[in-house]
Parts: sequence; C-alpha cells; structure tokens
Amino acid sequence: MPVPRPILVADDPRFDGHQSSRPHPERPERLAAARAGLKAALPPERRRDLTLRKASDEAIERVHRPGYAGALRGALAQGSGDLDPDTYFCPETGESTWLAAGAAADLADALVRDPGERAIALLRPPGHHARPGTPMGFCLINNVAVAAAAARASGLARVAIVDWDVHHGNGTQEIFEADDSVLFVSLHQHPFYPGTGSPRETGKGAGRGATVNVGFPAGTGSEAYGEAFRRVVLPRLTAFDPELVLVSAGYDAHERDPLAGLSLEAATFGAMATALDDFCGESRSLGFFLEGGYDLQALEGSVAATTRALTGEARVELPEGEPSAREREAIEATLAAHRQP
Repeated sequence: MPVPRPILVADDPRFDGHQSSRPHPERPERLAAARAGLKAALPPERRRDLTLRKASDEAIERVHRPGYAGALRGALAQGSGDLDPDTYFCPETGESTWLAAGAAADLADALVRDPGERAIALLRPPGHHARPGTPMGFCLINNVAVAAAAARASGLARVAIVDWDVHHGNGTQEIFEADDSVLFVSLHQHPFYPGTGSPRETGKGAGRGATVNVGFPAGTGSEAYGEAFRRVVLPRLTAFDPELVLVSAGYDAHERDPLAGLSLEAATFGAMATALDDFCGESRSLGFFLEGGYDLQALEGSVAATTRALTGEARVELPEGEPSAREREAIEATLAAHRQP
C-alpha cells in the first residue's frame, strides 16, 4: 500500500489576536474548537505545518481593487473600531489579516507545486464576503480568492472553488464572476444574508456559466446536500476539469449553528469532503479554508469529520434519501438556470 501523504496545515497563534472588545460570534474560541477537531482527527506524523508570512500587496490586489491594501492598512491604523456593522478591528487585526492572506497565497503555491496535496487552512479573519473594494461580513481580505489567484499566477489554467458556508460567498463570486478560469460553486441558505446567491446568478461576460448557485430554504437537511453534490457539484466539476479545487469550508450550515437555519450534521461535511477528495484523486490538489461556523461543538466535530475524510479514517458516502419538494425545487432551479442559452 502507498504511504499516506501528510496533510499541509496553515495555522498560527497570531490569528487569535483578532478579537472584539464586545461579544461577537467571530471570536478566537472558534479557532480553539477547529484546532481541537483537527488534533482529534490528524495524527501528528500526518501533519506538515506551513511556515506563515504576510501577504504582499500584489497578492492581495490580484483580487481586490488597486490601492485596497493601502486603504485597508490605513483604516486599521486607527487602532480599533468597525469597518461595517458586522466587521470589527482591533490593534492586532492587521497582523492576523495579512498573515491569513499570506497563508492562503503560499498554501496555493504549495498545492500547485505538488499535485495531489491535501491542505487545511485554519484562518482568521475569514474571507469569502470581502468584496473587491470593501470588507464585509466579518471578512477583510478574501483569502480563498487570494489563493485561487495565486494558483493562476503560478501557471494553472483552471481553478474551482466550492463554497459550502451557509452564507453565500458574495465577495468571491463578485471577484470571479467575469472570469472563465475560475469555477465558483456555492451551496447556501437562500434568501438569507448577504442577499445574493440566486440560481439566476450564473456569471457575467466571459465568465457566464462559471458561477453556480444552489440556494436552499431554511430547514434543509443532509439528503438535499447529497442530492446537490450528485446532480450539480460533481457534474460541474467534471465538466470544468479544474487543476486545483479550493473549498470555502464554513460550518454554519450545521443544525446547531446560532446564525443560520439549515440542518446538516458533522458527518455531512465529512461526506462532502470525501466526495471532493475522490474527485481530486492523485492528480489534483485540494485545499480547505475555514470560513464560518459559530457553535463551538459543531465546529469541532465538523472539522474533525472533514479531516478524517482526508486521512481516510472515516470515508463517508454522500447522504441518500428524498429531499423535500422545496429542497428539490432549489436544485432544479440551479439546473434550469444553466440550461438557458
């Protein structure tokens, strides 16, 4: 049997410095829970740690507007406050943010250099709501977008991003919606924050068809996610044939999460990770980037389930079963949007 490959991990205690002075769901305890899940599922001999360094402005502005890095740096220099009603900053936020974006870029380079690599990035602040010109929704720099752009700059022709956070990754979509070299597939609650993610949003210009949104109603469970993976996610990945798959791995679609209304279990995330791992095989690398997830118990268990899928300790099949009529309608709406000329 082949020797199991190590899993590349991006993490740093300096991420914990990003902390609000008032109670806030995006808090350092989230990383403590994610780390506990990773530790429970990943034997030390299977772990390889990425050396972190801060992102360059060039890496950031491949996906954000020119001058964004400098403007954000200037805003954070005020010490503490709010960038929008949801997005706080403190004196340590700048270091955490630039380290997270730097980890994303360097991790992508590592995945490009070594096809078949698997990686997990426990990053704070999260990133997928950060728009080209503005922070949003707890997010300052769009980490997964930085990673995708870094992979393209390293020579890859096609990169796919699968976003299973319960909130639509509006920032990632906006960054790549006119780019046919990046496939963006999102499964999320809809209608819900941030208000985007309709199945009719399929991309713009050259990127039309490369944005795929499955917007589920409140209460959606694991069976619908299994069906969506079989009928939408995996077929779209197969048709696109990416050289690298990145996952915006938010865990707030879990039934315990306080900020949303879906009903997934930890095992569902393990099943989706298993399906993506099988799709990538030995020829494609696969990287997971922590996004949301605000119930600590659910976050720990879901990160553990994702990790066990990658180590092979717990390979979980996609859930079977009949989705509800409304859940099936959501899947059919996505398929219909992509049948239109």
